[in-house]
Amino acid sequence: MKELGTVAIVGKPSVGKSTIFNRLIQQRKSIVSEEHGVTRDRLYSQCEWLGNRFLLIDTGGLELEKAPFQKEIRAQVELALDEADLIVFVVDGRVGVTDDDNYVAKLLYKTKKKVILAVNKIDSIDLTANAYEFYSLGFGDPFIVSASHGIGIGDLLDEIVKDLPEKNISDFGQGIAFAMVGRPNVGKSSLVNAILGEKRVIVSPIAGTTRDSVNTSFTRDGKEYIAIDTAGLKKRGKIYEAIDKYAALRAVDAISKAQVAVLVIDASMGIIEQDRHVIETATENNKPVVIVVNKWDLHSHSADDQKNFTLELRSYFKFLDYSPIVYLSAMYRPNLDILFQAIDKCYEDFNKRIQTSILNQVIIDAQTMNEAPDFNGGRVKISFATQVTTCPPTFVLFVNNPKFMHFSYLRYIDNTLRQAFKLTNTPIRLLCRKKGQGENKL
Repeated sequence: MKELGTVAIVGKPSVGKSTIFNRLIQQRKSIVSEEHGVTRDRLYSQCEWLGNRFLLIDTGGLELEKAPFQKEIRAQVELALDEADLIVFVVDGRVGVTDDDNYVAKLLYKTKKKVILAVNKIDSIDLTANAYEFYSLGFGDPFIVSASHGIGIGDLLDEIVKDLPEKNISDFGQGIAFAMVGRPNVGKSSLVNAILGEKRVIVSPIAGTTRDSVNTSFTRDGKEYIAIDTAGLKKRGKIYEAIDKYAALRAVDAISKAQVAVLVIDASMGIIEQDRHVIETATENNKPVVIVVNKWDLHSHSADDQKNFTLELRSYFKFLDYSPIVYLSAMYRPNLDILFQAIDKCYEDFNKRIQTSILNQVIIDAQTMNEAPDFNGGRVKISFATQVTTCPPTFVLFVNNPKFMHFSYLRYIDNTLRQAFKLTNTPIRLLCRKKGQGENKL
């Protein structure tokens, strides 16, 4: 699958930006309401179209009137525009051009980036002529769409992937790039310095010392690595200063480009809700995660402490059941070898490719040993499987009817593949497709 850049959806309030966002990602992730100005923060999600994958950002509505949170919304939109490679400007085809549309257009002119104009809410032929009014905004031919009914969405996606540049994933050079992520002041910078054996990044007890992503290349045991020290990620509601917003943006970008994410948790403080929030970017990008319990020397020690802490981690991060856990202290540097063994295994599994004939033999055996349950009026039968890409390993299962696939059986197939091919330290993706005419059969 080809990895493309980033797309931001912008426009005034209530033009259907969130509805378009949900339609493009094919799920209801952004809140849609008739209420004015529901979306305020930026919302990110991966979008796939015809073998291309890109990052999509939903933003709040911009308007001239001094409405509540408008200053904060504009700051969020400006961050999205700064990050975007391409912009989808959404307008309301039923209302026509407004002062707010012109206000947004002037802001977009300054970016000097490619803008696709989408005239939304055109759900009948009688309204088609309304789109021509929007030529006055100066962004060329408008795309007529109805997000609610799915009209014109395919054409819009075709235009997006046509003009969207490929993501530059080589910014960190050669080697295994791993990003240190976590809340502020959990010891990410101290850990980087311990790995490098010198003070390459600033360390301070003051939370938020690191403001930008710091990348350092080094060699360990004959292998090339790039350590990326990122800013501590705060809750969205606690990101007040513009500098914090840009620091968070750089951290998210670093995670998306790294091959492995290293989640650093402060053992002395225990596990808190924000730890789960911090790792969302890595899981949304399907990156393998190493969980590092730092400052273990400050934790009270009894015979079963590490075992109990591991059980607590597994319970709290159920979606990271594949992730290795490493206990260490950046101050005293024990277990760094174990950390790099975990990083290496994550990278190896993340890039693993399975031979099709062997893959299908494992699928045959799995179905023989455990037949799928009846679900939605039928029983799923996997007729053929193939790996379509790596990073993460992604498998397409051709079945008689995807609606017959129960989540528990998909989980069974997931576990079977992990055990058979030792894919223990990476996320994997399973996609069900209806068997086509002339498909290979097991």
